[in-house]
Amino acid sequence: MYQTKSAFSPAQDSLPSDDGIPMETQRHKMQMDLLVDSLYPWVTQREGGGYVGGNMFVYFSPNQVRNQDYRGPDVFVVLDVPVRERKSWVVWEEGKGPDMVIELLSESTAEQDKTTKKLIYQNQLRVPEYVWYDPFDSKEFAGFGLHDGIYTPLPLDEQGRLISQHLGLALVRWQGKFKGVEAVWLRWSTIEGVLLPTDEEMVQIAQEQAQQEAQRAQQEAQRADRLAAELRRLGVDPDAII
Repeated sequence: MYQTKSAFSPAQDSLPSDDGIPMETQRHKMQMDLLVDSLYPWVTQREGGGYVGGNMFVYFSPNQVRNQDYRGPDVFVVLDVPVRERKSWVVWEEGKGPDMVIELLSESTAEQDKTTKKLIYQNQLRVPEYVWYDPFDSKEFAGFGLHDGIYTPLPLDEQGRLISQHLGLALVRWQGKFKGVEAVWLRWSTIEGVLLPTDEEMVQIAQEQAQQEAQRAQQEAQRADRLAAELRRLGVDPDAII
């Protein structure tokens, strides 16, 4: 179980925040960005606030510092905490650990993610929901919920989605193009099935809305011109009508 703050617990600014180990591949980095960036507005705008981090340390025990055990989750989400910048997540300063952790599998990390890390999240951090996904093999997708201190599998629904009871969102496998790469991506969606948009999609949505507004304004102007022309045909000056 993670330790609470004590006189011997170091502060966030004194803890290492970078292990110098990059994500496995460009696809892994892009998948992490997709999950973090699309969830950030939802987390920070919700009542109670929250935090979402990617490829950064989560400290749950000062023993990690002594043992130089610095590697952290690929993606993690914490609800009901102040919205602010962090160098790393320090449980004894924040007062709680993540509500969900997502690990992105690779050939070199899959065994550890499915065994050692899973036990750490279950027994020491007590993360309520743990998910893994392989960006190169969409069949490698599984989630677990903490029940009576033990992880039990979270079933996928009839649409193949994993529903997060803690976040009230779904994780879905989405076939499409992200930053120019066509793949099956893991994405967030509402329970109703609406994807949380990426920055690029938000720009596209804004452009489409602006285009629709311009079309409506043009249609209104055309209707006004037709009405004015009809009034003039009937001998009525439209400019004299109040």
